[in-house]
Amino acid sequence: MRLLILFLFLIFNTALISCERDSNISPTENHSEIYFPPLDSDNWQTQSPAQLNWDAGVMENLYNYLSENGTRAFLILKDGKIVVEKYWGSKIVETGDFDQNSMWYWASAGKSLTSLLVGLSQQNKLLDIGDRTSKFLGKGWTSLPENKEDLITIRHQLTMTTGLAIEEDNLDCTTPGCLKYGVDAGTQWYYHNAPYTLLRKVLENASNRDYNSLTDELLEQTIGLKGNWVMTGDNNVYWSTARDMARFGILILNKGAWDQKIILSDQNYFKEMTTTSQPFNPSYGYLWWLNGKDEIVLPGSTNILPLSFAPNAAQDMITAAGKNGQYLDVIPSQNLVVVRMGEAPSDSLVPVIFHNKVWEYLDQIMD
Repeated sequence: MRLLILFLFLIFNTALISCERDSNISPTENHSEIYFPPLDSDNWQTQSPAQLNWDAGVMENLYNYLSENGTRAFLILKDGKIVVEKYWGSKIVETGDFDQNSMWYWASAGKSLTSLLVGLSQQNKLLDIGDRTSKFLGKGWTSLPENKEDLITIRHQLTMTTGLAIEEDNLDCTTPGCLKYGVDAGTQWYYHNAPYTLLRKVLENASNRDYNSLTDELLEQTIGLKGNWVMTGDNNVYWSTARDMARFGILILNKGAWDQKIILSDQNYFKEMTTTSQPFNPSYGYLWWLNGKDEIVLPGSTNILPLSFAPNAAQDMITAAGKNGQYLDVIPSQNLVVVRMGEAPSDSLVPVIFHNKVWEYLDQIMD
């Protein structure tokens, strides 16, 4: 782990200065110019990189880099319109052509989708994020003494601060025997999958609906998503097309509104979701990664690193990030949404390095 931290520090140290620069794209004063694709059609307005004066030569270099690193889908949206939409076949599994209709897993990028579902459920008065988790999962959902279990709230699940023991062999396991006392809730940040996964049961019990039905009712019908949650082992994984992930990005770019329809009216929740949520990891909101902060704690570690999530990207970028390099980047200052789906990058130690390299190319392309 020390070698990993040192390697990451060396990779990012030369780029830290970029966190202090202004975005290269003139910010849009408001989001009134955002295009919203129709809910029941594949027709989607586009604009070309040439119209935006992007560098075509560097664009080809980016495509090569993405292809060499197992990318299956890559989209860039500007003002909601598709500027780049590229697909590649699998280099690992022969599954035929991959296109705009192909489904792919979000991995932990689905956490950010869950975060919005929690906000919508709170808006509908199904729960309050200050509620004890045991209100919805019952007493004894952990192996903790009752007084310690009662400290854990939905907010702690959203912020990775439940305090549950992190020394377990399987941090995906959600049975009480795997959920032991570590520290008091709210006193430590650690990227622990199990308490996040249990948000599914919290939402199901709060709404008396299964998770896919709830997602469809609160979100998919309103913005045209057609994905599905699938339990894979202990994990709850969302599958969709790359365009579906882009739709979710447009919704976040527009602060929870779709065209003239306000979906998330609770702007206090939206602000809390997309800003630092606890004092231990400045780069983490409610299951969203935040760029432009001075420090970060990465998954699998308790060490604070003096760097930002993606030094080559705009400071105001927020990211839904998942295993093997599943990324949804939302950049309000540039009215951009970027989607990457695919296999694990072949030449990167961890996907965060690959992600930052992609933004090195994008910074050159858009400059």
